[in-house]
Parts: sequence; structure tokens; C-alpha cells
Amino acid sequence: MFTTTKAFSGFSVDDIPRAKQFYGDTLGLRVSEANGMLTLHIEGDRNTLVYPKPDHRPATFTILNFPVDDVDEAVDELTAKGVEFLKYPSTDEKGVMRHGGPRIAWFTDPAGNILSVLEV
Repeated sequence: MFTTTKAFSGFSVDDIPRAKQFYGDTLGLRVSEANGMLTLHIEGDRNTLVYPKPDHRPATFTILNFPVDDVDEAVDELTAKGVEFLKYPSTDEKGVMRHGGPRIAWFTDPAGNILSVLEV
């Protein structure tokens, strides 16, 4: 039934203009807006829908992972743009987990949803 579908995922935010600024300006993604919702145009034709939800509750898990060549470089670049990285017991002072898997660092969007940069 779905063997040829172009399924996509989505997530909610509490403020579309603020999300548009964050995903477009801060993260540098191509973003379009229609019908009060955003589409994040991710390379490889992997669009993601961002929709408003007045009673939004942030996801308690990572909703979007951004593969990068160098996680430290990505953390430094995003930190310079005002992004704050989450600190967990398994992360260092920069917020990077360096053991037990690929190097990864987590941060949130303005709505509190968890995102990551993941070294590939």
C-alpha cells in the first residue's frame, strides 16, 4: 500500500514566526510557509512539517538529528549564533557526548523540542 509513498514527518511548535526564524536564520535551513505551517526543506527531498499547536508540549526525545562532519565545529558555530547546548551527565562542558557511540550534542528549538548534531 505505501511502497511508493513519499511519507514525511512533522512536529509541533507554539510559535510559528519564532520557529521560522530559528530554523531558517539560525540553522540555515530552507523554510517555506503555507496555511499557517512551515515546511523545512531538508536535503535529499526530506521535507518536515512544522505545525502550530496552542497547547504544545515539547518532545522528550530527539525529534531531528543533523549529521555533521565535525561535531565540535558545529557546536562552536551554533553557540556563536546563540544556541545553548544541553548538558547531561554523559556530556562534557560543551555539551558533547564523546563515548558510547558517535559524538553527539543536543540543543532545543524555541518551542523546547530536542534536536542534535551528530558526527558521521
